[in-house]
Amino acid sequence: MREQDPKERIKNFNEVPYGYSEEEAVEEASRCLQCKNPPCVKGCPAEIDIPGFITAIKERRFADAIAVIKNTNNLPAVCGRVCPQEDQCEKMCVLIKTGKPINIGSLERFAADRERENILETEKKGTAARNKLEKVAVIGAGPGGLTCGADLAKMGYRVTVFEALHKPGGVLTYGIPEFRLPKDIVEEEVDEIRKLGVDIKLNYVIGKIKTIEDLRKDGFKAFFIATGAGLPYFLGIPGESLNGVYSANEFLTRANLMKAYRFPEYDTPINVGRKVAVIGAGNVAMDSARCAVRLGAEKVYIVYRRTEAEMPARIEEIHRAKEEGIEFRLLTSPIRILGDEEGDIKKMVCLKNKLGEPDESGRRRPVPIEGSEFEMGIDTVVVAVGTGPNPLLLKTIKGLALNRKGYIETDEKGQTNMEDIFAGGDIVTGSATVIAAMGAGKQAAREIDKYIKSGRS
Repeated sequence: MREQDPKERIKNFNEVPYGYSEEEAVEEASRCLQCKNPPCVKGCPAEIDIPGFITAIKERRFADAIAVIKNTNNLPAVCGRVCPQEDQCEKMCVLIKTGKPINIGSLERFAADRERENILETEKKGTAARNKLEKVAVIGAGPGGLTCGADLAKMGYRVTVFEALHKPGGVLTYGIPEFRLPKDIVEEEVDEIRKLGVDIKLNYVIGKIKTIEDLRKDGFKAFFIATGAGLPYFLGIPGESLNGVYSANEFLTRANLMKAYRFPEYDTPINVGRKVAVIGAGNVAMDSARCAVRLGAEKVYIVYRRTEAEMPARIEEIHRAKEEGIEFRLLTSPIRILGDEEGDIKKMVCLKNKLGEPDESGRRRPVPIEGSEFEMGIDTVVVAVGTGPNPLLLKTIKGLALNRKGYIETDEKGQTNMEDIFAGGDIVTGSATVIAAMGAGKQAAREIDKYIKSGRS
């Protein structure tokens, strides 16, 4: 897919890929073999009829293509941009053997964008009038919560989504940068979910304003908890309290939700120094590093304790980060951060590693090399080593079973140990993908429907 030139895109927050033209989309769709038992569908947590929408694109029936996708996926423009298709549907494509699987994600993006650009092509009607069944509460307006709410609304339930922040979207809004997922796209897709009859209450912290028990008294018959894993982890090394140390959560929230990149139009700047070190190598780390470049840093490092082969980030994000001049310091572990008398960062002290035997993650364990200590001159450190569950809501639900890490325990269908409470996404699995959370939301919607119809509610 055609993209902005790296030398130009590091100066702006505009989307990097341009998307397919009509002719490019039709050409790509024409490569699909239309398998009788399509394995790609089995790799899609959103359960999209992939051959169906690709055929429609091939035949230039673009309105039909988006209709097929929206039968099961209410966030197609989002998924077409941020879903790791290379590890999902495209990985299952039979053409993977040739090294050129169908670019399913880009075709999904094309269909969604075509609808957005040609509003009259598809008739958009909300279904709020037929939402007359029981009340269901969804806690968290991220991808999992929005998906569950939309599916339940389509079934006829009266759904209220409670969101703690002032914008819906969860990680889609505060976590993923504008150059990967423009916020107007998130807003438009959320508006389409509202048209289904879903009521989204913002600035509403369940656990503070109301508890689950309060909502039961208000007549809600079932609950889906999709609050994500928003509690940032740190390294636990000396110097993490110095000025200029950010969690990736804070750094990206300031850049995305608070639009720091549009200062002074938005009065929420980030103090990014000349040299920035981002600790970690997942998608969040790549997003942080690429934001730092665009915010004016002269030199940005990814500091990672393993090798590139063990990096959890998407291959395309690693590739783009390198194109944008980000330097990778691999087999490197920070051990302390040093500052001046004013408490500002000046240096980061690191150790070199070698790889040992695999750990519980299946990746080879980094082993520090004795005597390998060295210093890096650094002004800003962004810690992107993962997140955990925020206990604010969970501690108010008496009797809810949690695992040893503080995540909600559920069965394979999203049912907790409390019959009217279901959960899914990062609050259950730990940090995962947008599409995994959406899949959990779809599964929970079906189970909530069964639970209410069983008469146990």
